[in-house]
Amino acid sequence: MKFTKMQGIGNDYIYVNCFEETVNDPERVSQIVSDRHFGIGGDGLVLIMPSDKADFRMRMFNADGSEGNMCGNATRCIGKFVYDNGLTDKTEITLETRSGIKYLTLYPENGKVKTVLVNMGKAILKPSDIPMKAEGDSFINKPMKVLGKDVFITAVSMGNPHAVTYVEDVDGLELEKIGPEYENHPLFPERVNTEFIKVLDSHTIQMRVWERGSGETWACGTGACAAAVASVENGYFKRGEEITVKLRGGDLFITYEEDGTVLMRGPAETVFTGEIDV
Repeated sequence: MKFTKMQGIGNDYIYVNCFEETVNDPERVSQIVSDRHFGIGGDGLVLIMPSDKADFRMRMFNADGSEGNMCGNATRCIGKFVYDNGLTDKTEITLETRSGIKYLTLYPENGKVKTVLVNMGKAILKPSDIPMKAEGDSFINKPMKVLGKDVFITAVSMGNPHAVTYVEDVDGLELEKIGPEYENHPLFPERVNTEFIKVLDSHTIQMRVWERGSGETWACGTGACAAAVASVENGYFKRGEEITVKLRGGDLFITYEEDGTVLMRGPAETVFTGEIDV
């Protein structure tokens, strides 16, 4: 199987061009290729496929083999892949995901895409649609018990569920210990991604993320979007203003528009290409 390893600010996946390759049992293949000791190494597997609804279709699988609905960093990398490899010459493309159609604007330099802007659609705040086991129209700055203590979270879906919580010290968190407690919390029947946030100034937040099925990753595009949405809903920022989200792998730039649409801007890079016998 031919593959390309790509990364969006450290969120690295193995990409396969399914216009040319066939991947049987992608759940198992994702586990194999994601292994950083015995495989290629990455946060999961992304398949770039034909679509009858959009220019391209994405399927993404976490490192544990579970299929995800959406990955923001992967959408940017797909934009770069299809342009750089001649699958399109357009700089505005559509991408089918399990969370609907996403709209990408590509910014090439010297024939290669460097930055991608993604219209991520509208943020979802209603608990039943996230989904989570809670009543009402939103779950903003409300408590849930983790390791016997009340922690306050804001729940957001960007096509996948997120719990955003604010902390004093992002760097000192023992995510390996606390991350699984959030991920598997009974409030979230499909598990949850968790963003641990510190507000740095009037337009910047720092974030670490624990992703369901992958553990801590260096970046999460949908998580950065959820963190920005939560920060606006909690009164830290205003709608329509770009927010810088500082992650372990680099910065993403998020705008939560007046109509609820979320825009994500950031880089995408190719690491290497190769072939693996799976």
